[in-house]
Amino acid sequence: MSKREIDIAIISDVHLGTYGCHAKELLKYLKSIKPKMLILNGDIIDIWQFSKSYFPEDHTKVIRRILKFVTDGVPVYYLTGNHDEMLRKFADFNMGGFQLLNKLVLNLDGKKAWVFHGDVFDVTMQHSKWLAKLGAVGYDTLILINSMTNWCLTKMGKKKYSFSQKIKASVKEAVKFINQFEQTAAELAIEKGYSYVICGHIHHPEIREIVTDKGKVTYLNSGDWVESLTALEFDKGEWSIYHYDASLLTKQDDDLTDIEDLNNMLDVKGLFEKFKQELA
Repeated sequence: MSKREIDIAIISDVHLGTYGCHAKELLKYLKSIKPKMLILNGDIIDIWQFSKSYFPEDHTKVIRRILKFVTDGVPVYYLTGNHDEMLRKFADFNMGGFQLLNKLVLNLDGKKAWVFHGDVFDVTMQHSKWLAKLGAVGYDTLILINSMTNWCLTKMGKKKYSFSQKIKASVKEAVKFINQFEQTAAELAIEKGYSYVICGHIHHPEIREIVTDKGKVTYLNSGDWVESLTALEFDKGEWSIYHYDASLLTKQDDDLTDIEDLNNMLDVKGLFEKFKQELA
């Protein structure tokens, strides 16, 4: 299978370990690319909702695929988010080509890119974490109901429908929050002299130039793998948003079994359950 060669791939908000995670689709995407660098911009593993009873094989395969990038010599940066904030105490951990960080600054053709998850701009996260966690459970439940609804719609030959995206688009406060998030990130990046500011967290893929009275910056968001199924890609000096399209991937791609999928590989589920218990 030929892979697309790109300079940088950025994914965020995968939420492995939850019902809403589209791990199978993400796995197909990761198998289809050959990046020179992979950035995991937070909320990759949902430690908030991590359950020993739910961590399917597809979720494990995503982690194995990421580890395979490391063994293949591809630098992998794991930037912590709010759902995997337990990892923040281990920031600056470095193991070969794998680094665990809270933020990352890249030099791209002479321009600086500031990469971080973005939950620092979320007032709910800063002052009412219990409310944010409750909302996360409700969100995951909504996604599960939505998945069942879409299964029925597909069987009837109708288009899929996203409850949460419709709510975000129609609720004035949700739209306002997204706009404020983007504006705050942009203003801070301009003050620091960055050309790009790259976030996740709000599950809203975006690339746009934001201008203030102090300057301008390109704001980027990688979206998520719960609803949007998107990634950011940087290649030949240009940024783009990748949107997952099942029709572009063949049955051969779907059936492809790599070395990391063998049964004698690392028990990832057991590893993270043990890790969570040690931090509790």
